[in-house]
Amino acid sequence: MNTQNLVHKKRIHVGAALLLGLFALLFFLLIGRFFFLQATGEAHGHDLSIEASERYNVNKKINASRGAILDRTGKPIAEDTPSFNLVAVLDKTMTTNKEKPRHVVDPKGTADKLASILETDSNELFERLSSDRKQVEFGAVGRDLPLSKKQEIEDLELPGIAFVENAKRFYFNGKFASHVIGFARADDEGEINGVSGLEKMLEEELKEQDGSLSVKTDNKGIKLSMNSDVSYVPAINGNNVYLTLDRTIQTFLEEAMNNVVKEYEPERIIAIVADPKTGKILGMGSRPTFDLNTREGLTDNWNNDAISNRFEPGSTMKIFSLAAAIEEGVYQGSELYQSGAYKLPNDPIPVYDHNRSGWGLISFEEGVQRSSNVAFALLAEKMGTDTLLEYIKSFGMDEPTGIDLPDEVTSSINYHYYRDRISTAFGQGSAFTPIQQIQAATAIANKGKMMQPYVIEKIVNPNTNQTVVENKPKAKGSPISENTASKVLEVLESVVSSENGTGRPYSIEGYSVAAKTGTAQIPGPGGYLSGHGEYIYSIIGMAPADDPELLMYVAVEKPKIAQHENGAGPVSGVFNSVMKRSLQYLSIKPDENQSLTPKKQNIGVKVPNLVGKSIQDVSSESQAPNYVVVGEGSKVLKQTPQAGQEVIKGEKIFLVTEESPSLPDMTGWSLRDVRKLANILELDTKIEGNGYVHQQSIMPGTPVEKGNQLVVELHSNRPLPEANEAEQSDDSSEEADEE
Repeated sequence: MNTQNLVHKKRIHVGAALLLGLFALLFFLLIGRFFFLQATGEAHGHDLSIEASERYNVNKKINASRGAILDRTGKPIAEDTPSFNLVAVLDKTMTTNKEKPRHVVDPKGTADKLASILETDSNELFERLSSDRKQVEFGAVGRDLPLSKKQEIEDLELPGIAFVENAKRFYFNGKFASHVIGFARADDEGEINGVSGLEKMLEEELKEQDGSLSVKTDNKGIKLSMNSDVSYVPAINGNNVYLTLDRTIQTFLEEAMNNVVKEYEPERIIAIVADPKTGKILGMGSRPTFDLNTREGLTDNWNNDAISNRFEPGSTMKIFSLAAAIEEGVYQGSELYQSGAYKLPNDPIPVYDHNRSGWGLISFEEGVQRSSNVAFALLAEKMGTDTLLEYIKSFGMDEPTGIDLPDEVTSSINYHYYRDRISTAFGQGSAFTPIQQIQAATAIANKGKMMQPYVIEKIVNPNTNQTVVENKPKAKGSPISENTASKVLEVLESVVSSENGTGRPYSIEGYSVAAKTGTAQIPGPGGYLSGHGEYIYSIIGMAPADDPELLMYVAVEKPKIAQHENGAGPVSGVFNSVMKRSLQYLSIKPDENQSLTPKKQNIGVKVPNLVGKSIQDVSSESQAPNYVVVGEGSKVLKQTPQAGQEVIKGEKIFLVTEESPSLPDMTGWSLRDVRKLANILELDTKIEGNGYVHQQSIMPGTPVEKGNQLVVELHSNRPLPEANEAEQSDDSSEEADEE
């Protein structure tokens, strides 16, 4: 019995010893683990301090906005806007409650419903929703969705469909001063950065800084105490940039350029609207252009041609040569000279007017109105070409204007040979940018004081509402006197209002316009391009003429114009529309005495619609214009000019009465009339010489059909003395596209 008790006690002691040893081992392991964690701060490869921070610290990103770009009235042109990327959860394990699924349970039905909102093929969406991935996006159709689309999709309550919110740069109106504004876009990390234009140039001003908030909480997310650590970094929005552009005037400009592109399909348009008294640019645009939101068309034209494209200006340069000649006292408007051609010293090739046979002995004032190259060659010689160069420099045309836009280039003044110097006076040989011409023209419109152009009005910090940059009008000199500027305006007004003026198509009812047109030759591989429409047609115009409030430059390159048209059609399509609407928008009252009728001549005759009428009825009309009936038919099949167009008194209106009419006797006709007839009969016409018709290859009375070749020989002297003066003026107007 005692032996059994001893054994039992011994076992108890051994067991107790083992348990004690086990507990001691566990204790030392626990203590060791504690010291290990204390020393290393890691468990199973995880940093415990980081996990604790993630569990008990709440870190939130506070999004800031990139600075907005606004017009001069505060209307937004570019600003950040919320956008949403559509995603679909396909992982079935995300659903813990079958009553409230959190993954896509019906791929086909979901695809069909989304397709109608996203305006895409439901089969493509179904393919994405049927993949074996845990989560999918929807590519371009599901990216950058506006809030309205998001709400439409949310209203469907589709399981597994969610959104990721982003910021997107949004540009109002899309194609709106695109080369001026430029664009910004998000990089791979979602950060928006400027890529071109002002968006890139002003990156430091527009750039935002996101903020953050960090708070310690318990395991239930409740803030531990008022004294617990709180880290707060405020979001700093980018600065807002106010431009001198006026959204309304810019809209007028965009609409007018779109209309001209649609009608004439030119290779290029450049247009600038400025306030000549301050140098503020109120509108600037070009074609081809691109959509700032989609970037569609970006590869067609990356540069801002208004400041980055220099070319020979043509006759718009005569504005500044005229100003120099008046300032130097060598211009006398009533002085006479022989127009047509002028031989330079030691140069076998004369300087020609665009009408090479000229207009006889005319005054210098009429020479300006007719845009005579000979007149300006003579003026350049009178004042001296060195003096002319000094005026070109004083007008700022030998250096960049310094406009606050990126990538401005400067001029290329070709003054090596005497002919180059003379040619520069009427816009050939030397090349200038449109913005240089705008800056120089402010001196004409602003009483002799030249203003630097600029587009940035001010930059404002939205966080403090403080103006950090504010630009003011800056005078860059006075190249001419106030009296000279007034005289130049007077002469340029006559270019538009005179019966001889090349600017007649730019008359605006109710407003006087001072302007000078230009037709610039385009250099090609083997010399200058030639042929109808192969020019850069332009205008510098300002209104009202006596005290200009607006200054405009418009250039249209190589428009597709009919044989009977000149470059005034596409250029006036931009200039007249924008100038008139802008003057009205600015509440500049029209002059009730201002008329479209040119001085000394009435051109307000509108062509009626005569197609389908009998020849007898047409001939019996009172005050009938100069109708020329082609053919022996009894009814009018075709007419030119078209119904509604204005013609001057005595201008021929051609009426075709049969399919293969006989060609009339064209002896004594002007080139313009020949082209009108050839165009309506669709003849293949070759012109030889200048002046008026002396011979025609197809005998009068011979029936002609489409495609027949007609050769017409012109001589400078009109063979029929009874031809009227209206036709002479008409001829000179037609030839204006060859200045």
